Amino acid sequence: MVDVVEDPIVARRARIARCASIGKRLGYTALAVAIIAFFVGFATGFPTWAVTVSIVGLIAACVVLPVPIVLGYGVRAADREDRERPR
Repeated sequence: MVDVVEDPIVARRARIARCASIGKRLGYTALAVAIIAFFVGFATGFPTWAVTVSIVGLIAACVVLPVPIVLGYGVRAADREDRERPR
């Protein structure tokens, strides 16, 4: 049996990458819902519910998306630095 010792930094980075991925998925889903609601509202004369869903979706995307995007870039940059650094 081989004992695999996992680096705690790599494990933490993987955890952050998973959280960033989930956050991006949620944020982009909120943006997609806002866009769909806007076009449905556009086609139906902008009923109140369509405007509300569009605004809530846009606000949710603006609140949720920035952090996972920045964390995703950070994780990729750290991975790239680890690959390029001589051992």
